[in-house]
Amino acid sequence: MTGALFGRLVAASGAVWPAYTRHEFVLRLARGDLPEAAFRRYLVQDYLFLLHFARAWGLAVYKSDTLAEMRRAQALVAATLDVEIGLHIDYCRGWGLSETAMAAEPEALATVAYSRFVLDRGLAGDRLDLEIALAPCIVGYAEIAAERIADPATRCEGNRYREWLDMYAGAEYQGLAREAAAALDEQFARRGGEGRFPALAASFATAARLEGDFWQMGLDAAR
Repeated sequence: MTGALFGRLVAASGAVWPAYTRHEFVLRLARGDLPEAAFRRYLVQDYLFLLHFARAWGLAVYKSDTLAEMRRAQALVAATLDVEIGLHIDYCRGWGLSETAMAAEPEALATVAYSRFVLDRGLAGDRLDLEIALAPCIVGYAEIAAERIADPATRCEGNRYREWLDMYAGAEYQGLAREAAAALDEQFARRGGEGRFPALAASFATAARLEGDFWQMGLDAAR
C-alpha cells in the first residue's frame, strides 16, 4: 500500500502487523474453511463497529483545520451512513442476520476496545492521531484482501467468503485505502514532525493489535 508514513508505521510495529493481517481468521477465510459461526460473529460485531466508525469521522470534522479537511471527513461520514452500513446490512441478510437482530446484540469486549481506542485518540489528540488509529482498519483491510487474493492458497471457486475478499480487493476500496494512506503523509507534514513519530507508531501498533483481537473474537465464537 502506498504512503510513506504508513509504510514506516507498519515497519515500526514489527510482528504486530503480520499477526493482524495474517491472523488465522483471515487465512481460514481465504481457504474457505472458516467456521460459519466465526464469520457470523464477526459480521454482527462489524456492524456495531461501523456505527462508531461513523462517529469517528464525525469527530474528524470537528478536528479539521481546513474546509477541505472538513469536506473529506463529511464525505466519509455520509459514505459510512448512507452506503457502507446499508451494504453491510444487505450482505449480512445473505448470512441470515437481520439489522434488528444485529442491533440488539451486545458489543463484544474486542469491539469496545478498538472502537473506544479510536475515539479516545481522536478526542485526546488531533486529526492525525485519529486517522492513525483508524489506519489499520481502513488501509489494513485493503492490504489483507489484496494479499489473500494473490495467494495461491486462497480458494476462489466455491468459497462462500470470496465476495468479502472481492469487496476489499476491488478497485473502489483499494482507491479509498490509497487516499487514506496519502492523507496520513499530508497530515504528518502539517501536524507532525519526527518528534511525534514514536507516539504515533505506538498508537498504530496498539490499533493493529486490537484489530487482531477483533479477528480472534470471531474465531473464538466457533470454539
